[in-house]
Amino acid sequence: LRPTLVLATLSAAFGSAFQYGYNIAVVNTPHKVLKSFYNETYFERHGIFMDERVMLLLWSCTVSMFPLGGLLGSLMVGLLVDKCGRKGTLLINNVFAILPAILMGVSKVAQAFELIILSRMLVGVCAGISYSALPMYLGELAPKNLRGTLGTMTEMFVIIGIFLAQIFSLQAILGNATGWPVLLALTGAPALLQLLSLPFFPESPRYTLIQKGDEEATRQALGRLRGRGADVEAEMEDMRAEEREERAAGRLSVLSLFTFRALRWQLVSIVVLMAGQQLSGINAINYYADTIYTSAGVEAAHTQYITVGAGVVNMVMTIISAGTVERLGRRLLLLAGYGICGSACLVLTLALVFQSTVPELSYLSVVCIFAYIAGHSIGPSPVPSVVRMEIFLQSSRPAALTVDGAVHWLTNFVVGLVFPSVQETIGAYSFLVFAGLCLLTAVYIYVVIPETKGRTFVEINHIFAKRNGVEIPEITEEAAGVGPHVPSVPAKETSL
Repeated sequence: LRPTLVLATLSAAFGSAFQYGYNIAVVNTPHKVLKSFYNETYFERHGIFMDERVMLLLWSCTVSMFPLGGLLGSLMVGLLVDKCGRKGTLLINNVFAILPAILMGVSKVAQAFELIILSRMLVGVCAGISYSALPMYLGELAPKNLRGTLGTMTEMFVIIGIFLAQIFSLQAILGNATGWPVLLALTGAPALLQLLSLPFFPESPRYTLIQKGDEEATRQALGRLRGRGADVEAEMEDMRAEEREERAAGRLSVLSLFTFRALRWQLVSIVVLMAGQQLSGINAINYYADTIYTSAGVEAAHTQYITVGAGVVNMVMTIISAGTVERLGRRLLLLAGYGICGSACLVLTLALVFQSTVPELSYLSVVCIFAYIAGHSIGPSPVPSVVRMEIFLQSSRPAALTVDGAVHWLTNFVVGLVFPSVQETIGAYSFLVFAGLCLLTAVYIYVVIPETKGRTFVEINHIFAKRNGVEIPEITEEAAGVGPHVPSVPAKETSL
């Protein structure tokens, strides 16, 4: 683990994945202060205060513009990483963090809450691009034995971003009437640090060799990342072999992915995994935690501290998941996580319904939310990002990640926009919807998704081939000439 690799990882992850986590949680605790600013601005313009429905709509837009921007960013990332490189994409992406940071910082002086709503969409574009480009960059920087460790850094820095947002947004720090512009503008600081530091680190060696054809630059980059004693030429030969296999398999576009029978169940699986991750309710809790705690009977002055406690639980359980995913397997963590989440939602519904007659049940409501966060942090949050990389081969992975990102952000947007209205309409019973979706996702995982722990990409591909009704020709190691872990050639459809 060379210093260059460590510093490049920190620069890339802190400046990119951090934006996602920070901006999910940053508007949660100070929501009353921000709504007050919206109302005061509206009064100065029109001489009357906002109707409650108008305020609800504006706040829903403020929250949901972030995932909408993420959806736009996820659709751009494929073109950017091919044209500008992995590192180049991350550097360009900083524009979508620094510009909205400035706009949000001056929104109070300008008396324009519209700047906050617009900026939430722009910083969402930043998060959408980084959510796909960062894992690609880190995965291509890392040697084989460290890809799993570096792969967890995206989710880890998302959680660090959430936790720091919860700390900074405490009323005693920046979550108050004078500090909120600084709180929102802080999202530009990691981007600025990345803009100043990342240019000193190498571009992805795989991108440099395969797409740019620059062997000397690749050799120099690997030398810096691996150290003097590393066998750089052997790693470069592995990349060349990867390129040959990729050309033999052919690259799939997003449209062809939807019509390619040999990947039908893999495609359905990533849609279910990413939709289930968001529709199970995690970001409803991230976006509206204070509101949920208040409805659970917690005093308004204490909700911000409970939110910070939930952030600690989130971080600890994600670390545990990262340390056990190779021991316990993907399926077990996913099923256990969804089981805990669904059970927590059921008990939370009962506690909220009956707490008017039994006030002590408000404590049980908080315990249920903590249990839900712990369950989601074990499986549904971190594990899908591992599985989505394992069930696709190199030739289809870029198209699959485009679909994956679009589903992730679209469902995130729907939850952020719809949840306040659903909660206002059916109250505590809104968590029954999440419980049902947790159950449906768990059933799908149990029936369809195989355990991928310890299996090669080829073995996983063969498991899905049986379900897809296709035959995959075997490739021997001697014939392929590229070692034991060889991606298979495109599947041939059977006469079924």
